[in-house]
Amino acid sequence: MSDAPWWRGAVTYQIYPRSFLDTDDNGVGDLPGIIERLDYVASLGVDAIWIAPFFKSPMADFGYDIADYRDVDPLFGTLADFDRLLAKAHDLGLKVMIDQVLSHTSIEHAWFKESRESRDNPKADWYVWADAKDDGSAPNNWLSLFGGSAWQWEPRRGQYYLHNFLTSQPDLNFHHPEVRAAILDSVRFWLDKGVDGVRLDAINFCFHDRELRDNPPKPKEKRVGRGFSPDNPYAFQYHYYNNTRPENLGFLGELRALMDRYQDVAALGEISSEDSLATMAEYTRHGRLHMGYSFELLTDDFSAAHIRGTVQALEAQMTEGWPCWAISNHDVERVLTRWGRGQPSTQLANLLTAMVCSLRGSVCVYQGEELGLTEADVPYESLQDPYGIAFWPQFKGRDGCRTPMPWSDDEAHAGFSRGMPWLPVPQEHRALAVTRQETDPHSVLNGFRTFMHWRQSQPALRWGDIEFIDTVEPVLAFTRRFDGQTTLVVFNLADAAVDIRLPATFGVPHRLDGHGLLQGHFDGSELQLPGHGVWFASVER
Repeated sequence: MSDAPWWRGAVTYQIYPRSFLDTDDNGVGDLPGIIERLDYVASLGVDAIWIAPFFKSPMADFGYDIADYRDVDPLFGTLADFDRLLAKAHDLGLKVMIDQVLSHTSIEHAWFKESRESRDNPKADWYVWADAKDDGSAPNNWLSLFGGSAWQWEPRRGQYYLHNFLTSQPDLNFHHPEVRAAILDSVRFWLDKGVDGVRLDAINFCFHDRELRDNPPKPKEKRVGRGFSPDNPYAFQYHYYNNTRPENLGFLGELRALMDRYQDVAALGEISSEDSLATMAEYTRHGRLHMGYSFELLTDDFSAAHIRGTVQALEAQMTEGWPCWAISNHDVERVLTRWGRGQPSTQLANLLTAMVCSLRGSVCVYQGEELGLTEADVPYESLQDPYGIAFWPQFKGRDGCRTPMPWSDDEAHAGFSRGMPWLPVPQEHRALAVTRQETDPHSVLNGFRTFMHWRQSQPALRWGDIEFIDTVEPVLAFTRRFDGQTTLVVFNLADAAVDIRLPATFGVPHRLDGHGLLQGHFDGSELQLPGHGVWFASVER
């Protein structure tokens, strides 16, 4: 039906390996666990998997602090395990994307260990080093996302090094051509293995301002964050100089040139900047990234106006690229808690999946969304996330969305592990276990499967243009058009029924069935939508 590459319009299932399935009873999920559950993932009707970092790491930030880009951490298995995972996924028709964390490494990486020893060794300039001010203070006012100054003193060199995240995650100096070459060579290693794509963590953080200029202050009324809260000091600045620098565009070109040497692979960039939508559009222009996604739908605002406004703003700017949408991931509160407003339901869970998968673009769904998992309330004494520990109790961190997958309701730790899990399994998640939902035709899981398989037969939803219809809250409505087919899509985001009038230009809509969602009724003049109801119809335009 389309000659589009595999990633265009694809649904990618994000796997957080620590919490997926543990096969060696150490309480942490692993690559063999992913292999064991790949048949389950394939049954969901998704197109690909994205695996969060499994590389060698001291795990200060649970794998996002990489000590060796080309090896698997023993906690997760071996390179041979990854090869088996890749082969089985491909046999099942699943593409495989892996995380690449390029802007920074772990302090345990061999590059940093050498760089920190002196100012004149071969890797002395591979990281961002700077002298103290005359009074001994940090070189400028840049702040770390995880709290405090973005500079850490290193006595061996008598200098500060830059870390935009944890102090144990020093930033690489991308102004150095050898750094860029080494990073690209590491990406090449995985492309040679046969991965189908890379998800690029914090890709707009690669370059810093050479002059180390101070970031200007941000007025209190504008302190809204994406991936951080307004009371985090990080929100008190405009981050003009420590990320999203113009030099990054040249590196994206180098990365794309590398990827273009391989057949049918994709680069997906995670972007969080002062204007993330504008940066997404800029980063996905010709010769740069294939796709970009931001935190714009990972917010608390669950209004039709916010969703419509976000997509329209991106559509107005993204004239060349292709978006990827997500409403949950491993860094934010689970969407059914965030947007469910304390009233999660099967109908809402399936509506949210259908809504994000009906927007123009590709989609990332996070493990557990297909089960309708809510955010776990992890007690302070069980917290593992350094971000949450630092900002407790105003911000409880990211552990609540990272608790283990519940596979079985009648096994210890919900079938995730026979050992003690690294995070506790919430009791309320046991009732949502895969084994329980498999046998319930009305479960979130089976609703997810029904919609995903139905979507595969709807070319307009996968590849079509999008045009929004003016509606009042809580109704979100738009059309998707592809190859002469126009599909009308209407969502009631509230739990109370609503009636709306459709534009007369649609003529007589032909209802589309088979998606498994709570369907509305059109009486010829008004569309009657039940709470959390939908309407998919073929229309003439």
